[in-house]
Order: sequence, then structure tokens, then C-alpha cells
Amino acid sequence: MKIAVCVKQVVTRDWPLRINDSHTWVDDRDASFEMNEPDAYALEEALRLKEQHGGEVVVCSAGPPRVNQVIREALARGADRAIHVEAESLASADGAMVAEALAAPMEEEQFDLVLTGLQSDDQGFAQTGVVLAEFLSIPHATIIMEVQVGAGRVRVKRELEGGWFQWVSMSTPALLTIQSGINQLRYATLKGIMAAKKKEVRLVEPPAELARRQEILMLSVPERTKEIRLFDGAPAEAAGKLVQALKDDARVI
Repeated sequence: MKIAVCVKQVVTRDWPLRINDSHTWVDDRDASFEMNEPDAYALEEALRLKEQHGGEVVVCSAGPPRVNQVIREALARGADRAIHVEAESLASADGAMVAEALAAPMEEEQFDLVLTGLQSDDQGFAQTGVVLAEFLSIPHATIIMEVQVGAGRVRVKRELEGGWFQWVSMSTPALLTIQSGINQLRYATLKGIMAAKKKEVRLVEPPAELARRQEILMLSVPERTKEIRLFDGAPAEAAGKLVQALKDDARVI
């Protein structure tokens, strides 16, 4: 089985976010970076499927040269090789732009299964996986909590709202977006880190006509405001005014 795993490099969660001068993205010039958490679970699921059914795991990522950090980390955890669509313009690209950048080199590979994280820790739109499935013309399923692979088919467990789950069966090739917590993550061993240095990372240029579908007009930090309102009158009357304000103005009840 030939499995692709799409991984994204994001700013480390505990890094203090600052907005850049144009107010269109974060100022990440001195930031530390890590692998997107849902993508780490997708990678782990791919490695487990490989251990059960054989084959290879190929890491696919789109972004500037610094993305090589998470690619090497994925290779150290057990992936066999990688594809890196390298361009500075992909550093803050929207989901459709990333999906289009990845689609061409991935389509050439003819993967049996494509795994992505459910969403990214930075933008969180949960769109890259489903848009990529459209570009690859393959079926997809989202919010996956369990994967069962058979001959030419895959059966998956989807997480729904209210504690409900749904089982879906589809033919392969297929794309699945993996929910965090589906498995227990492994970490790179020293042997894996050393082996990763010799594994292939194929650099690919993005399509010439690649363009954004979305534009961030402005980012801003929420302003902290305080307001004190006094409700006079008898206790019952004041309580009624308070409840009405919580309903109509604060909208918390």
C-alpha cells in the first residue's frame, strides 16, 4: 500500500504571537516552528497501516525552505521519503492554494491512500484535505477516528456531534482527514534521526499559475474592555433587569 501524508509546519503553540506590520499575518521572523498536531496523528496512522499491510509512507508538504524541519522529523519517525513543494509564497497560503500546489506531484505518484490532519493549528479552516481530494478526483471522508483497510476498499469511523459516530466504506484511492487523538504518537529515535538524513526529499516547484483564493484583509488582537452597569430598584426588579441584560446584551443565557 502506498500512503501519502500531508504535513504542515506551524508556529509553536507556546510562542507569543505578534502581528506583522501589514496586519495580514503573524510576525514569525524569530518564531519557533513544529509539526501541525493533527498532521502528526495522520502520520502515525499511516505508519501503523504500513506496519499492518506493508508498502511505503510518503510525506508531502508545501511551504518555504524551513518546512524541511518537519519533513525530516516525519522521516525520522518512520516515513520512507518526502515530496516538498517549495516556495516562500506558500508560507501563509490558504487551503485551496496549498491543495493545488500539492495536487500535481501527488497525482503522479498514484497513491492508494492520502491522509491529512483534520485542520491546521494556525488557520484552522479544515479545507486543505477536502479540496485536495477534489483536485485528485478521489472520494474523501472527514473527522476520522478509525481506519480499516481491505482489498481495494477502506472502512472508516467518523466522529459526529453529540457523541455519535458513523461508519463509511469507500473504494481506494481515497483521502481521509484524521482527527487528533486517533492513536498514540511515537517519537523519533536516534536511529530514526540518523536514517532520516539519507532518505530522499524531492523538491518540486509549484504551478506557475498558482494564486490565492482567499485574502486576509486584517488581523487584530482582541481589545480588553470593561463596563460596569448598575441596576437599581427593589431586589426582584433589579434581578429582572440583570437577567434581561444577560439575555439581550451579553447573550450568555
